[in-house]
Amino acid sequence: MILVTGGAGFIGSVLLAALDARGVPDLVCCDRLGSGDKWHNIAKRRLADVIRPDGLFAWLDRHAGKVEAVFHLGAISSTDERDADLIVQENIRTTLDLVDWCTRHRTRLVYASSAATYGDGEAGFDDDPARFGELRPRNAYGWSKLMVDRRIVELAGRGQKLPPQWAGLKFFNVYGPNEWHKGGQQSVVPQFLKQIQETGVCRLFRSHRDGVADGDQRRDFVWVDDVVQVMLWLYDHPDRSGIFNVGSGRARSFLELAHAVFRAVGQEPAIEFVDMPERLRQHYQYFTEARLDRLRAAGCPLQPTPLEEGVRRYVQDSLLRADPYR
Repeated sequence: MILVTGGAGFIGSVLLAALDARGVPDLVCCDRLGSGDKWHNIAKRRLADVIRPDGLFAWLDRHAGKVEAVFHLGAISSTDERDADLIVQENIRTTLDLVDWCTRHRTRLVYASSAATYGDGEAGFDDDPARFGELRPRNAYGWSKLMVDRRIVELAGRGQKLPPQWAGLKFFNVYGPNEWHKGGQQSVVPQFLKQIQETGVCRLFRSHRDGVADGDQRRDFVWVDDVVQVMLWLYDHPDRSGIFNVGSGRARSFLELAHAVFRAVGQEPAIEFVDMPERLRQHYQYFTEARLDRLRAAGCPLQPTPLEEGVRRYVQDSLLRADPYR
């Protein structure tokens, strides 16, 4: 069995689709589906079971010895979440409990970390664990992910037992199908597309930093299929463990991204710059870019999808279709 927590969410559902396409038997999804249409993200999958997060460890105990690998993508993923106690329980405690369970039952574990651990980027974007102590996340979400990363690295450094394979993946700005349910936490691609469809114009924040032009704020935007390919590569290479950045390795501007969306819908770009809200200015990231040296040194042959191609696929093959689900 392979268990994917957060399996009905954005990245989790695309991973389940890829595993299903491979013909992997006995796929299990752990997630909260609620009363909306989130279940559509997994409706096409051949699943052995669907379980709620509050029943996760009881289910694992019943299936001890049968679970080959756990992909732990379930978490409080909102960077705006203010309930730190909830974040501790969901993001820290659950993950460390999974580490313990997978260690005791010799089950492989891949879990989602985040580029939010890098904070404002002043300490760089180097995923060398020796530098984790220099990082200063700017929100409780990033702090929770960094705490787990540091704890696992500490255990490994002491020579203590860990799962037979363990990997933490610092995802950068992932975009692609099946993220519609995230509302305001979606990538900016569907947000830009909605603006263009409704007004014919795409609005970008003005820069409030000297030396950075309006629209030239940059992010490492990574196509979701590339993220999934890294996880599949880890699944195929059970001898590889560690904490790795997962991004495109190339920062691109919001202006370039907006132009890619216009190109995908066959329209000439029409850009309007607006002031950034005061509440965002103090903590706004002007630049992120994944260093992929350690991932490639581990042998992963990642060839990131160019931004223009990823945006074209997302817009034309998903967002503009009547059935947008993978």
